[in-house]
Amino acid sequence: MYKSVGKRVTKYDGEGLVTGRMQYVSDIKMPGMLVCKTLRSPYHRAKLNSVDVSEALKVPGVYAVITSKDVPHNRFAMVPDHHVLAEELIRYKGQNIAAVAAVSKEAALEALGKIKLDIEELPFVIDPVEATKPNAPKVRPEGNMYMFDGVSEVRRIRKGDIEKGFAEADYIVEGTYTTPSQEHAPIETCSSVAYIDEAGKLVIYSKSQGIYFTQGDLANVFQLPLNKLKIIGATIGGGFGGMNSIHTDHIAGLLALITGKPVKFELTREEEMLYTTIRSPWIFKFKDGVKKDGTLTARQIDVLHDCGAYTELGLYAVEKNANMIAGAIKVENLEVNSRMVYTNKMPSGSMRGFGVNVGQFADQVQVDKLARIVGMNPIEFRLKNAFKENDSNHVGNPLVAVSAIETLKMVAEMAGEKISPEYANMSSK
Repeated sequence: MYKSVGKRVTKYDGEGLVTGRMQYVSDIKMPGMLVCKTLRSPYHRAKLNSVDVSEALKVPGVYAVITSKDVPHNRFAMVPDHHVLAEELIRYKGQNIAAVAAVSKEAALEALGKIKLDIEELPFVIDPVEATKPNAPKVRPEGNMYMFDGVSEVRRIRKGDIEKGFAEADYIVEGTYTTPSQEHAPIETCSSVAYIDEAGKLVIYSKSQGIYFTQGDLANVFQLPLNKLKIIGATIGGGFGGMNSIHTDHIAGLLALITGKPVKFELTREEEMLYTTIRSPWIFKFKDGVKKDGTLTARQIDVLHDCGAYTELGLYAVEKNANMIAGAIKVENLEVNSRMVYTNKMPSGSMRGFGVNVGQFADQVQVDKLARIVGMNPIEFRLKNAFKENDSNHVGNPLVAVSAIETLKMVAEMAGEKISPEYANMSSK
């Protein structure tokens, strides 16, 4: 009956992977294919007055040099505020300003060296706490704080009476936790190959982890109907969430449209590490009220997410985090205040456990601290405060098929952790 469930199944592409015959975007070669290179901002924040590409166009072997003026619609991403090529205000070091398509890497790099920039470095801010201050340099003309629903810089979650909960507590326990920037470091760097097929359709071999999101986004950038744009989801030589964002597809596609020739845009390892989207930094501040018997009476959490220079996927991460930051324990009195701040750094993107595991790290360290304060076994503390079947989670959603207690008991058994009969007999049902 079951051909796969509970059985070892041969990986469909396993032979190609282990023999090295698997083709990745980086491996693709086409007749007459051009090489793309981009000129990036040397400054974290700057005013771009003008870009002169006239000398770059004279370099032998150069087919095209483009700037923001050559982009049909210069906005992309889930929240479409990221510039394909930089406009007047440069927002992060390494932001793409211009792109070249040439017959070789050497010709493309020579052309980049002949582009003349009239650029003025401006004060910048890369510390998220400093960026929240009124006198901080403005990453965006409208300010550094994201405004939820256009009216508030705080995404609020409220449940019960937080002051009553703290008043009922025997102990008040506080903790501040931070997580750093993190790069995905895939074996294959970001890479795209774009060309015009025999029917006049733009085709892009992409490393995208979400080709339909990418197709819709790029159709807007190119101002093409969807039936004129084909995205081929190639084998991904490492993604981990990083390939949910567009890094090379848009520029390779533009140059293919302009030149009529195949164009390959592949990032170097240095470019991949310095300029692509990252798991961005977070700051979590917890304040918990707990009784001597281990009952959690109140939980107050302040969250600050450093989104980088553009929204990209940062807003999605904040919304997910706000819903789950209070953790897998029940509390009747809850207050969550989540904020998202822009800084002059590369934009926030997705990474494994996107927006969730960073918060669960903070929550779990805080829960261990609570258990120590009241002198309880950390697993028993979690069991005492665990969600049960038909409870509501922190944002009011009913919980079904709950197995937190059973899972915790199994973890305790596997770890050789002794728990008292009171907790050993508990059930999520």
